[in-house]
Amino acid sequence: MTQDNWEIPRTASGVPDLQGVWSSATITTLERDPALGEKLVVSVEEARRLEQTAPLNLISDLDDLPSDPNRSAPTDGDADAGYNAFWIDPGRQIARVNGEYRTSFIVEPSSGQIPYTAAAGQAFAAYGLNSGYDGPEQRPLGERCMVGFGSSGGPPMLPVLYNNHYQIVQNEDYVMILVEMNHDVRIIRLNSEHRSSDFKPWLGDSIARWDGDTLVVETVNFHPQQSFRFAIKHQLYLPSSAKVIERFSRTGQDELLYEFTVEDDEAYSQAWSAQIPMRTAEGALYEYACHEGNYALPGILAGARRQEQESR
Repeated sequence: MTQDNWEIPRTASGVPDLQGVWSSATITTLERDPALGEKLVVSVEEARRLEQTAPLNLISDLDDLPSDPNRSAPTDGDADAGYNAFWIDPGRQIARVNGEYRTSFIVEPSSGQIPYTAAAGQAFAAYGLNSGYDGPEQRPLGERCMVGFGSSGGPPMLPVLYNNHYQIVQNEDYVMILVEMNHDVRIIRLNSEHRSSDFKPWLGDSIARWDGDTLVVETVNFHPQQSFRFAIKHQLYLPSSAKVIERFSRTGQDELLYEFTVEDDEAYSQAWSAQIPMRTAEGALYEYACHEGNYALPGILAGARRQEQESR
């Protein structure tokens, strides 16, 4: 079946079938490079140029080689302190929506930037003052394996450096999204009501309804510890009082369009919206065994204690 005569697949109950494993990997970022101004759409030629010069696309073959187990301990700023590039899978192409090559996921406002208020700036500053190495509670949630890095589990669900796959399973009452990063699971209730605002789970409280052939998901009551979501490709402040409206639409045989709008009168000067294309992925989703045999967190805290002793 060609894309031209493609029809939306449907479940036994007649609604669009969103099930499968999807990938959102791309070099396009949440916010636009300020140098591009309000240029949301670029030509094919400019898209290829951006792809060729993307920092993560310039990784050399040497970076893919196995790490030397006999190498000496890394020093500050050592590029080889982490793992090699074999594990990195951020995507290599510009995101394309409706045939257009996009320079940012954000489509509104036209600047391609999150419209933060002064109150949001103060929240970022307070977070920096309260972060540190005094205990695990001061470390980022992804580092502690509580939820995935950088809002990968969402909502909104944003691609990061790797593990950008999502498995969707649905029936008449629920839609389940299994997130590859950190094995987060979203259980979305169809035709339901939000629970009490006293209930603030990880990833928020999500309910959904069908609007024609589009699944519309509304999420509120976010966990207060999940307000700051940092990744190499973006930094997002989303307070527990925010509301996120997501829209999932099948747009092709191997395509799904993921759209979302974020609202919060205190954190943003206006609601902001984004679009992320997803593509079908081959094979099953592998388990993400976070911290299985991983000494990172105790090592980070032990290193801080050592640094304190040496600075006395």
